[in-house]
Amino acid sequence: MNAPLQTEHSPFHRGEREMQSRIGKQDRMEKIGRTVIRPFMPDQHRDFFAQLPFVFLGSVDQDGWPWASILSGRPGFLSSPNDRQLRVQARPHPNDPLADALVHNTPLGLLGLELSTRRRNRLNATIGEVSETDILLDVTQSFGNCPKYIQTHVVDFIREPGSEAKRSKIERFNELAIAARDMITSANALYVASYADTDQGRSVDVSHRGGRSGFVKVQGNSLLVPDFQGNNFFNTLGNFLVTQRAGLLFPDYQTGDVLMLTGTVNVLQEQHPDIAVFEGAQRGWRFELVSGIRIHDALPFRAELTEYSPNSLSTGSWSTAAR
Repeated sequence: MNAPLQTEHSPFHRGEREMQSRIGKQDRMEKIGRTVIRPFMPDQHRDFFAQLPFVFLGSVDQDGWPWASILSGRPGFLSSPNDRQLRVQARPHPNDPLADALVHNTPLGLLGLELSTRRRNRLNATIGEVSETDILLDVTQSFGNCPKYIQTHVVDFIREPGSEAKRSKIERFNELAIAARDMITSANALYVASYADTDQGRSVDVSHRGGRSGFVKVQGNSLLVPDFQGNNFFNTLGNFLVTQRAGLLFPDYQTGDVLMLTGTVNVLQEQHPDIAVFEGAQRGWRFELVSGIRIHDALPFRAELTEYSPNSLSTGSWSTAAR
């Protein structure tokens, strides 16, 4: 069993520390972070990733725009040869921006999430090796996340992973069409990629956001997202303070479509009138679309919603906020 590690340097960059300072918890989070954010994967995390049927990844393209992606495989497609490496036996769709980011030493953010149990663990890494079938990642940070706001689902594969590339229809756009807006306003979760350039290099992150269906408000090409009580690490919002860009992923578990967006982002504090009316929101952020991709039938599995998180049900809705 791996023991906790007290790190020599702060695991948080200036944006994360700024967000922690705003709520008066920087010193407390520094102590917690130095213990639970490790440069290796605990055995529990290694076993956890090995049983997942998909994983979320965050990357940054050559123009500095972040993208959130998803890779799928039969359980076991993620494996850990040792506690400082994770092997991914899958490759992204050729039209996924992640495909162009698979270069040695490129930083990536990973999120492992088990929809049946609400468990999730985070991993930040750099690419060590890339082959036609595998991606070997070198761990830089590994830590767990709480299960708040994750809705449980039952996942079933409808075909073998990797067989979808030749059959998927692709749409590229810089404005949100009605179909894309409908997909966003019916979603009960999204995945957000963000990054910051620090003294230690580029740090890339991908994270989960969840709530009641429709917790994301669409206003033209702008999205308004409430931010609820979390673990106070502020990995995502801290990145937003440093680099005002975000990549969003909306998977449709009924059709297998994935909607991928990238654009600019601004953090809205709790007193901001656009977010203060949303019950349960401690703050929020506004996303402005720059470009997007929709890949039809990209997922080789489907997932049925079984239960909302009690934390999600304790939050409000935009229809209530409007009243």
